[in-house]
Amino acid sequence: MVLEFRTIIDIEKPRFEIEPCERILFVGSCFADRIGRRFQEERFPVTVNPYGVMYNPASVLHTIERTMRGDECGGQTYTTAVLTLGTNHVYIEKATGEIVDNCRKRPQRLFEERKLSVEECEEYLIQCAEQLRQHNPDIRIILTVSPIRYAKYGYHGSQLSKATLLLAIDKLLSSSVGTETHLYYFPAYEIVNDELRDYRFYAPDMLHPTEQVVEYIWQRLVDVCFSNKAKVYLSEWQPVKEALNHRPFNPDSEEYKEFMKKTQEKVQRISEKYPTFAR
Repeated sequence: MVLEFRTIIDIEKPRFEIEPCERILFVGSCFADRIGRRFQEERFPVTVNPYGVMYNPASVLHTIERTMRGDECGGQTYTTAVLTLGTNHVYIEKATGEIVDNCRKRPQRLFEERKLSVEECEEYLIQCAEQLRQHNPDIRIILTVSPIRYAKYGYHGSQLSKATLLLAIDKLLSSSVGTETHLYYFPAYEIVNDELRDYRFYAPDMLHPTEQVVEYIWQRLVDVCFSNKAKVYLSEWQPVKEALNHRPFNPDSEEYKEFMKKTQEKVQRISEKYPTFAR
C-alpha cells in the first residue's frame, strides 16, 4: 500500500475554459496581484487591480464600478473576471457613513471598523456580477478566497472572516444569479490550507505564501480552467519567454545580437498567430 502524506484537493472543472490570451480583469487582495502578474508573464492582456489592492467585497465592487465606467476598459471587452476576497472587515468613514477603500493614512479616529455579514457579502458579490454582465453579458467570473491570514484580527478572527466569505460565495453559487451566470469558485484557499499544510510554503512572516505556492496554484488553475488551445499556446510561448529572460555575459556580442534577433522573430510569429497577445 502506498502511503499518502498530503490531501489533494479535487477541483471541479468549470463550465467554461480560458482561451489563449484572453482579456481578463483581476480585482481583490494582494493574492490577486500575484496571480494576475503570473498571467502577465504569459502575455495575457490583463488588468490587475487598477485602483489598488482591495480586500473586502464592498471595495471589490467599487473597483469594478469605476473600471466599467472608466478608461481602463479601453473600448475592449473582458471575457473573464477573477475576484479574490481577503476579508469581510470594512472601514466606514464616520463623517459620511460610507465604506472607504483606502484610509490614505488619515487618523484612525475618523473611521469605524465593521464586519460584513454573510448576507451583505453575498449582496456585494451579486452587484459585482451585475456590473460585469452589463459590460459583457457572457463574462465568466472566477471567485477565490485569499489564503493569506490576517494576524491583526487574531488567527481565530481571521478564520471567522474567511468562513464568512466562503459562506457568502457558496450562497451566491446556489442562488439564481449563480445558476444563470458563468460563476465558478476556484479553491486557492483550500489548496494552501490542505494540500500545502506546511510552514515551508510561507514567507518569513508566516502569513504570505511563497512564490513556489503561487506557481503551484497557477499550475492547478491551468490544469482545470485552460482549454487545450491555451495549453498549446503556453507550451509555444515558454521557450520564447525563457530566451527573452536570458541574461548574457556579453550583451554587445554579435552572437547575442543574432540570438535576440531570432527571438524577436519568434515573438512576432506568436503575436501573428494570437492577435490578442500582449507585446
